Amino acid sequence: RQNPFAKRVDVHVGERLRERRSFMGYTQESLAQQLRLSHQQVQKYETGANRISAGRLYELAKTLDVSIQYFFEGFDESLPAHTPKLSRLSFATANPSFLSSN
Repeated sequence: RQNPFAKRVDVHVGERLRERRSFMGYTQESLAQQLRLSHQQVQKYETGANRISAGRLYELAKTLDVSIQYFFEGFDESLPAHTPKLSRLSFATANPSFLSSN
């Protein structure tokens, strides 16, 4: 099971990848072809479903003409990880007053 903080980083990097890909005029398919990947793999990177390796991040940065740091810009380390819905439901069940206030 993945660390919630690491998952937030993966999702943020994926969002930045999607933004830059779109800005540069690439489709998922055209970027995938350039990197010899499937468009499904690019899609998984963009949603944070698959983690991007350091080597692949380097290739992406070169292809999209940005620094590696670009992918991390705007990431807020101070924000807490999202609480899974199941955890909130469990909390609400144990604390009925929570339901009436939310």
